[in-house]
Amino acid sequence: MLSFESDYIQGCHERILQALVASNYEREPGYGADSYSRRAAEKIRRACECPKAEVFFIAGGTQTNQLVISTLLDSHEGVLAAATGHIACHEAGAIEYSGHKVLELPQKEGKISARDLSAWLTEFSMDQNRDHLVFPGMVYLSQPTEYGTLYSLEELMDIRNICDAFGLRLYIDGARLGYGLASACNDVSLPDLARLCDAFYIGGTKVGALCGEALVFPFGAPKQFLTKVKQRGAMLAKGRLIGVQFDTLFTDDLYLKISQHAMAMAEKLRDVFVEAGFTLHMPLVSNQIFIVLTMDQRNVLSTHLRFSFWERLDSECCVIRLAASWATTEQEVEELRAVLKEFKKEMEMLK
Repeated sequence: MLSFESDYIQGCHERILQALVASNYEREPGYGADSYSRRAAEKIRRACECPKAEVFFIAGGTQTNQLVISTLLDSHEGVLAAATGHIACHEAGAIEYSGHKVLELPQKEGKISARDLSAWLTEFSMDQNRDHLVFPGMVYLSQPTEYGTLYSLEELMDIRNICDAFGLRLYIDGARLGYGLASACNDVSLPDLARLCDAFYIGGTKVGALCGEALVFPFGAPKQFLTKVKQRGAMLAKGRLIGVQFDTLFTDDLYLKISQHAMAMAEKLRDVFVEAGFTLHMPLVSNQIFIVLTMDQRNVLSTHLRFSFWERLDSECCVIRLAASWATTEQEVEELRAVLKEFKKEMEMLK
């Protein structure tokens, strides 16, 4: 069955697979001390225009989020995030399990605003009982967000200014960062992120790699961070496996090129749905497409196509999500067109 459930349901880009096979029998040091990881880190530093940045390769996004947040925060601090943020909704309480609270902020289409952030922090600072509360120590953002939306450079700068005013760190989850960078709506670059963030990661798992994220500390990592990676069980003995992948992704602009391909396919998928008379839940910004369906339509379409259920709008309607990826093909777009024709015929028969 045709599937657009997510952007990590296929293996990896063929150039990564070729690089892994080609390097398979080489003898390299473990724990990220290999030549591939060192070379990949240097390429990332150049791409970020941040020669002093420290780069670490972590197996997955939840590990990376928990590792950064639990390391950067003091024991009495929590992390501010959109109520729809990944750490608030889809990580099984991983942050709370590390001993830190996720402090939820109101959101619009997945994004928080500098105004709401400032209001929350101002109210907290005036609370006479604040010494008995969890203190805010960090702001967590996703770029793109869970709704596929993007923070503009101006929005990020405003949030950074609020963080500076209140002494907070800024951390960005870049699980789908490649697709954000490739979006026609984007005006934020890797050097911008390196300038504005205390930490961020460049997602590989959802952007062409078998697994792995590149965690960047533009201004230097916390003391003994590598030891803390090990302590939290986030260190691969065969660290080269991620190093090889990011060395490949950051050679000849592969990371950006495959992300641009995904964005082109996302636009085509959106157009197929619109041409078939479906309603978009929100405009396409990155690689995720959100479609409004009745519950009956969802049930019938699920027999023809795999997608993600996103949310219920009311008793009759819901939103589904489809994701284009580095691996989406023109043939799959045409197959979707045929699937939607069959779906419409079946819906007509049910009337």
